[in-house]
Amino acid sequence: MLLQLKKFFQAQNPLNRGVYDGWSESDAAPCRWAGVGCDGAGRVSSLDLSSSNIYGPAFGNFSLLPRLKRLDLSANSINGPLHDDLRRCGHLQYLNLSNNFFDGVLDVSSLTKLHVLDVSQNRFQGRINGNFPAICGNLMFLSVSGNNLSGDVDGMFDGCPRLRYVDISWNSFSGSVLLGASRFTHFIANNNNFTGMISRSMFSTRCNLQTLNVGSNYLFGEFPGSVSNCTTLKFLSLWDNGFRGAIPSGIGAITGLEFLVLGSNRFGTDIPLELKNCSRLKYIDISDNGFGGEIQPVIGELTSLTSIVLRENNYTAGIDSSGILQLPNLTMLDLGCNSFSGELRSNFSRIASITVIMLAENNFSGPIPPEYGLFVRLQILDLSQNSLSGQIPPEIGNLTSLLLLTLDGNQISGQIPKEIGNCTSLLWLNIAENQLSGEIPPEITAIGSNPDPTFMKNRKNQGEPLEPITTNCEGVSHWVPANYPEYNFINLQMKTPMYCRTVWIRLATGYQPIPMASFDEGLGFIVLSGNQLSGKIPAAIGTMSNLSMLLLDRNQLSGNIPPEIGQVPLDDLNISHNYFSGNIPSMIGQMDSLVSLDLSWNNFSGPLPASLNQLTRLTKFNVSYNPLLSGNTTRTGQLSTFDENSFLGDPLLSSSSSGSNSTQSESSSYDAEKREDIFVAGVAFLVFMLITFVVRELHYFIYLYAVASRKLC
Repeated sequence: MLLQLKKFFQAQNPLNRGVYDGWSESDAAPCRWAGVGCDGAGRVSSLDLSSSNIYGPAFGNFSLLPRLKRLDLSANSINGPLHDDLRRCGHLQYLNLSNNFFDGVLDVSSLTKLHVLDVSQNRFQGRINGNFPAICGNLMFLSVSGNNLSGDVDGMFDGCPRLRYVDISWNSFSGSVLLGASRFTHFIANNNNFTGMISRSMFSTRCNLQTLNVGSNYLFGEFPGSVSNCTTLKFLSLWDNGFRGAIPSGIGAITGLEFLVLGSNRFGTDIPLELKNCSRLKYIDISDNGFGGEIQPVIGELTSLTSIVLRENNYTAGIDSSGILQLPNLTMLDLGCNSFSGELRSNFSRIASITVIMLAENNFSGPIPPEYGLFVRLQILDLSQNSLSGQIPPEIGNLTSLLLLTLDGNQISGQIPKEIGNCTSLLWLNIAENQLSGEIPPEITAIGSNPDPTFMKNRKNQGEPLEPITTNCEGVSHWVPANYPEYNFINLQMKTPMYCRTVWIRLATGYQPIPMASFDEGLGFIVLSGNQLSGKIPAAIGTMSNLSMLLLDRNQLSGNIPPEIGQVPLDDLNISHNYFSGNIPSMIGQMDSLVSLDLSWNNFSGPLPASLNQLTRLTKFNVSYNPLLSGNTTRTGQLSTFDENSFLGDPLLSSSSSGSNSTQSESSSYDAEKREDIFVAGVAFLVFMLITFVVRELHYFIYLYAVASRKLC
């Protein structure tokens, strides 16, 4: 049967096969085959084909292995409904089908000996009540997370005496939250349609809960203080419901609590002093609760905290007085989307362990303190959308672990410091919409050249402490540039809580954000749009092998485009609204990864390179308002897929299908028309320059007004 299974998988997967491809017909002992386990009698009892690059429909003869007790097909791309044959594997005790594309009805009611059932992250739909209590007698672990299952779960697990781990999150279950949930060790029911209030009786004196997650439902009322009975609780999330009233002081009786997520509710502003008894509390999130005034001092007394999320409130003060900057183990601080004002605190630099600082969308003003260069472990610094001024301190070059720096939407001036080139882990740089001037330093081309040491550190720590930042995905979604084709999908995932955590952790650990995607590994970007930068693009840009996006639009850059830019694996290039001149380098036609190319509103001249037709992935293209560009756009090739909006204000461009040599055989009347076109183009160019100046100043005035009035939270 195993050889039959091998041939089935090989037929559907001609490339990138899994461990099954090494099963040898000449080996009479399949118990030695990779992924195959046998019992004492030498009969196959387990199959582990997880992450084996399996595609296509399910195999239909697993029941020919009568002693099969364990089957793991997780992390593949198997699609379609469950095969009826699988339901005949009556000896199965362990079944893991997670992270595939199974769909249809989930019916495993005949598998009465199951101890573990994991079908998470698939496309099953409908009700699953019929499976219970049929399979409940021995079931200990159940995960159906991330499907489209529905129905009322009241009483569903009453006949499951051994069940301890229940994950029904990310479905469409309804009704009230299970009264008997406290007998489980893990009850994860977030992102469903549960309604009503949580009764005091949910938390009995024999509560065994270690994890309780009922976030993103429609629960309301006061959360009962009887949760204090759950003395073994380590993770409690009530995020994104309608809870109101006081935060229960009974939480303080749970001394082993490590994660407390109360965000996006309407709790009272008083945080109970009893919370200080939670001596192991690492993570607290009370974001989006309508809190205002000063940060509650009790937070600064929770000395075990490593992560604090207070974003999307209306705090105005208390950063110093609350004591949070004196917490000895703090690695992540998110104060974004509040109403803090005044200058940034230089005493942030005392937090030697800090890895993530998010202060975006406040009213901070004044310069960036040079002391920020002391954050040697810092990986994320988000100071965007404030009123910061002054220069970027050269001490920023000390942050060799920095992965992301966002300073966009401020009033920062001066030059980009050459020391930024020391930030060799810095893959994601956004300093758009400021008042930066001077030339782009050649040293900037060294950023992101060696992020591996930081990636390795994050892999070793399994993503911590970067993982907690995705509890509220809105806080990180704006880091990914929007409105660019190659980033649209990942941007959508970052705004979807179900996938946000996975995508971000893969980014922070140096893996492709979406498995099997075509993105470059680093997905690096430099965004310098909307400044007053001048001079040329450094020729050293050709060394930036981790750069996927370069946005230099709306500056005062000039000169020729260095041909070395053709060596960069860019997906998106925007240098519009500048003063670039000369020929468009034909080397750009060798950038076969380009999806978006905007060269509009410049002074390019000469023929449009025919090599641009080689950019077969190009979906967004614009060379408008370069009135001295000449040649033809051809009626074939990639350029022919773009309409006239890509060529506005270019009177010397034509859509003729004839090549550049055709001018030798044109009539004299055509030559006269050509000379007239050139004269018109010259006049158009002068008008263009005048209009450009006026438009630039008008755009800048509109931008300043927009920044002054914008609040994105």
